[in-house]
Formats: sequence, C-alpha cells, structure tokens
Amino acid sequence: MNQTTVLVAIAALLAGFIGGFLLANKLNGAEIAALKSQAGRAPQANSNQASDDNTLSPEEIRAKIEEADRNASNFSFQKDLGIGLYRYATMKQDIALFSEAVRLLERASSLNDRDLEVLVALGNGHFDIGFARKDLKSFEKAREVYAKALAVKPDDADVQADIGISYFVQEPPDLANAALQLQKVADKFPTHSRSMQFLVEVYVRQNKLAEAEKTLARVRDIDPSNPAIAQLDSIVSRAKAGMN
Repeated sequence: MNQTTVLVAIAALLAGFIGGFLLANKLNGAEIAALKSQAGRAPQANSNQASDDNTLSPEEIRAKIEEADRNASNFSFQKDLGIGLYRYATMKQDIALFSEAVRLLERASSLNDRDLEVLVALGNGHFDIGFARKDLKSFEKAREVYAKALAVKPDDADVQADIGISYFVQEPPDLANAALQLQKVADKFPTHSRSMQFLVEVYVRQNKLAEAEKTLARVRDIDPSNPAIAQLDSIVSRAKAGMN
C-alpha cells in the first residue's frame, strides 16, 4: 500500500470507527473507571493527582489476567475483562496487550459462541493484530470470527464492511474480494459511507476510475462533511493524471 493510500485509509477509519485498528476506539471516562475497578483500583478523586489516571500498571493488568485464568469458566469475567483490555490496548496502542485480550475473548467465545459483543471484539482484535504485524493468518482468523458474528446478526453493516476492509489492508491486498465485499455492503446499505470510502480506494487500485468517481460522488452526497473526501478526491485526481 503506498503512503497516500495509507493516509486515506487512516482518515477513513477515523471518520467511521472500524473497531480498533490502533486508532479510533478511545475509551471514555466511564469505561476507564470500569476497567480500573476490574483491576481493583478506584479512580483518583483529586484531579491534580490524576495525570496518570488513564494508565494501569503492568502489575495491575497482570493480576487481573491471572484472576481471569483462575476463573476460566466465568463467561462474564472473560467477556468484560477481554473487551476492557481490548479497548485499553487500542487506546495505548499496545500490541502485546491485544494478544492477551484476544486470548480472553476466545475463552469467552468458547463459553458462549452466540454473544455478539464478544464476537465483534474478538474479530476486531484479530484484525488489529493482523494489521500491526502484517500477519495474513490473523486477518483470516478475523474474517472467520466476523462470519460468526454475522450468523448472529446478519444485517450488521459495520461487520460486513470490516470483512471487505480486511482484504484491502492485508499484505498483499486481495482487491477482488475487497471490492466484492464492500460493494455488497454499499448495495445493501446505501447510506453506509465508510464502506464506500474504502471502495473508492479499491477501485483506484484496480484502475477502475469511473467507478471510483461514482462511488466518491455517493460518499459526498451521503456525508458531505466527511473529512476523508478531500483526500479521496486527491487520490482519484492523481490516478487520473497517471501519478502514483
């Protein structure tokens, strides 16, 4: 993926949350407080002492993970801690912690394979690991888990889009499958601008510039304030001019 494409991909993800992708899933104050409570530490009351209040120590995290391992049959424990750690790892961009979160979420899924929140978080975790490590197997695993999520909720547009995006951002990209999956989402959910943003990029990579322009026009109509539009315009213009 060239540098310009990466920048637009990042902008697209920021404009429409994909899951984690090391960028977009910011914890709010309540979620941070909940995770700290799970780790056995109450948030600091004095804001002047709270400069590090959004950070858990490695010891706190390890202690809670070890507690989860001791209570391996407790679905709620595995789910809540797994999702909390996943979101915290996203905020901190901690790849190693992603792996721990995925391990807990896999355990939760083995206890209840129909829980949509677990499946989506688990799929996102595999996706993020695949992107960070350029690991094709992790992307394949993400798609397997996303398929299970769609079996629970067939009309989840975001999950369907994430499948298509995963083909685009993997190395090497599978543009044919990316286009197929993203076009399905765009056809079924005509206001789902995030799928169309990525579809524009896929079409450019395939040198299908007329389709790229038409899809970009749809994005502009649906979401005229989308911050990715200017960069997508630039990509299409450069492609039409024969520039990389």
